Amino acid sequence: MPRVLTWNVWGRNGPWGARQAAITKVLAAEAPDIVCLQEVWIADDGTTLTDQLAGALGLHHVDADRHRRGSTMGNAVLSRWPITSHETLWLPRRDGGLPYRTLLAAQIDAPSGPISVHCTHLDWQYDASAARVVQAEAIARYIGAHRGDTRKDYPAIVTGDLNAVPDADEVRLLTGRSAGPVPGLVFQDAWEVAGDGTPGVTWTRRNPYCAEAAWPERRLDYILVAWPRPRPLGNPVTCRIVGDDPVDGIQPSDHYAVVADLV
Repeated sequence: MPRVLTWNVWGRNGPWGARQAAITKVLAAEAPDIVCLQEVWIADDGTTLTDQLAGALGLHHVDADRHRRGSTMGNAVLSRWPITSHETLWLPRRDGGLPYRTLLAAQIDAPSGPISVHCTHLDWQYDASAARVVQAEAIARYIGAHRGDTRKDYPAIVTGDLNAVPDADEVRLLTGRSAGPVPGLVFQDAWEVAGDGTPGVTWTRRNPYCAEAAWPERRLDYILVAWPRPRPLGNPVTCRIVGDDPVDGIQPSDHYAVVADLV
């Protein structure tokens, strides 16, 4: 039963050295099989946060391609099992400009068979729903073109900071509440299936890094599982918010993490 965790780790903002130690402790305590990270930093010498976390936790890892070093907007996947291949999809912009958001697709050689995992981070602006719709449609098309046999293969997993609430257009088209771009492909929201019945907020002014923000608290971070799929593969069994408490007095990130156990 793979345990999947997604987390926006906020680059090198705030007390990033102490935050990195706190992030490492949370990941070690949760012991996920697959970790999807957003806003992963890269140093001038090419070292990444992913390198350091993977070394500390004994995990395989890949980073998405980047246009430039120093970016705090990189995506990464870490895995307990070997990563056999990976690809970066640059997500289109609504204005047709140079893409800067990505989908990182990684194929993982799990003991029970291959698992296709996708980590993304959509546009952040409060009023950018239309831009996120374009990006979400591109993600659905990519997965529709690359997914395996829906009658027997493990379903595709999509994780990340979508910067959108569950009833936003961009999330609705992924979860089947509105028509998506690929007939016969929708995604199940692990929190809706196996959460604790609360709103599952992952971004809140209760977090000290967000205390002065003007935005309301929201659920922005998701673990989604493709449908149709061969039952019960991929069914969410548990889904929890983690990384919401300080570790040794340090809040790990400006986002909380989401972790789910999938059949």
